[in-house]
Amino acid sequence: MYNILNSKIKKTNLIYRSKIIFKIRKFFNEIDILEVDTPLLSRHTVTDCYIKCFKTSYYDIKTNNNINLWLTSSPEYHMKRLLSLKIGSIFQICHSFRNEAYSSCHNPEFTMLELYMVKYNMFELMKFIDVFFQNILNFQKSDMISYRKIFIKFLKIDPLTSNKDDLVNKIIFLNHYNLIKNNNLLNKKDLLEILFMIGIEKKLGKKRPIFIYHFPADQALLSSLNKYDKRTSNRFEIFFKGIELANGFQELTDRKEQEQRFKNENILRNKMGLKKIKLDKFFLDALSKGIPECSGVSVGIDRIIMLKLKSSNIFDILPFSIHNC
Repeated sequence: MYNILNSKIKKTNLIYRSKIIFKIRKFFNEIDILEVDTPLLSRHTVTDCYIKCFKTSYYDIKTNNNINLWLTSSPEYHMKRLLSLKIGSIFQICHSFRNEAYSSCHNPEFTMLELYMVKYNMFELMKFIDVFFQNILNFQKSDMISYRKIFIKFLKIDPLTSNKDDLVNKIIFLNHYNLIKNNNLLNKKDLLEILFMIGIEKKLGKKRPIFIYHFPADQALLSSLNKYDKRTSNRFEIFFKGIELANGFQELTDRKEQEQRFKNENILRNKMGLKKIKLDKFFLDALSKGIPECSGVSVGIDRIIMLKLKSSNIFDILPFSIHNC
């Protein structure tokens, strides 16, 4: 178990953590990006089948009713509602919550940087975040490669044209049949994500960060599609030392398309035996009102600090973790 009160090195880590967060705020303030603040409790949560959220309730003494609430897994929906006010580019540093198993890279409560740059496309935001990492963390200039090319490079398989049998055979070849043998509901999307995890992720960014872009369209619930190839989305992820640091999109701004994607996700939830999630009307109404063309990214603050301090465990840089909160 980790206990901050018994660790001398933690004091140094906490000082560095504070300085990093200060530098991030200073970086955005100097280029006039507005810092915003959004709720940690929400009446709605995400439909994403693979994100597990914490549920709670509020007792309203005036109406004698319990109101179901969720701890936010990300400030994304609320920040996009703010974007509909036409306030320009915005950022936020906040805590987010995901009810998933803790690991050396994940604490169920974590600190996130969420950024939205108005009038930026995906590639412009990728270049901006690359400069951000160089300025804040002194990282080297990042590499960039498409999702399709990274699959071909490491697994000798085309993720866009391969069928389910091809992907299953590749998983068996990599000696990970145990990951799929008891699940008949796995689709091509699931199989690709498994292959990315076991055959690619840990090999990424050994010397410097790397951007992987144009993920398959069905792996991007909130992203616009690549206009040159509708099989892919304007989504990217950033990896360093085999660890995912950030996830970004050129944002989907069409209300009708977004609502249909949420409904499709609920259909999938039903097939998986999960409860249907009520769609976030506030967020969808903001899309109807109109949010500007923009790109956004979520950066794991705890992870970038962990890597900068050359720690192999995220709990070394947290003031309090799931172990000692």
